[in-house]
Amino acid sequence: MKIRKILIVGIVALLVTTSTSSCVQKEPAKPNEPIVPSETPEYFNLRPEVEKAYGYSHAVKIGNDIKISGAVSMDDKGNLTAPGSMDQQMKNCYSDLEKILKHYGCTFDDVVVENVFTTNMAEFINVSAFRNSVYKKQFPTGTWLEVKGLALPGQLIEIDMEVHLMK
Repeated sequence: MKIRKILIVGIVALLVTTSTSSCVQKEPAKPNEPIVPSETPEYFNLRPEVEKAYGYSHAVKIGNDIKISGAVSMDDKGNLTAPGSMDQQMKNCYSDLEKILKHYGCTFDDVVVENVFTTNMAEFINVSAFRNSVYKKQFPTGTWLEVKGLALPGQLIEIDMEVHLMK
């Protein structure tokens, strides 16, 4: 009986804590008052025709945060470049990512998350030292993941990023 009482008290305390705490306390909207977003997304397309055909935007900035879709080794028509070369495909990815960062006035020093997707992890690790020339101040957090395949046959690597700008 004593254990049951303790469990009930613990569950009630958990429910009260969960229902009253939140990261950001917001006031409820007043009736008939429109909800106005505080930050408008700014979209960027590196290759507008390709991105429209596949249905994505290459980057979006909301406030001080920028999310960058995975960059792959392709030309402006969406054709694979550097087939069979992990090293060159990786360099092509970073070249495109640099163009996107520059569009927003950023550098690789502003990147806080970088995720690498590759179809051959061992080969990527062999050429990953190139990243030392990309990240001069510090490396971002992120994940390296080996995958079965990427969007187009022959793509060996895809890199996405997140940036957080200081005010």
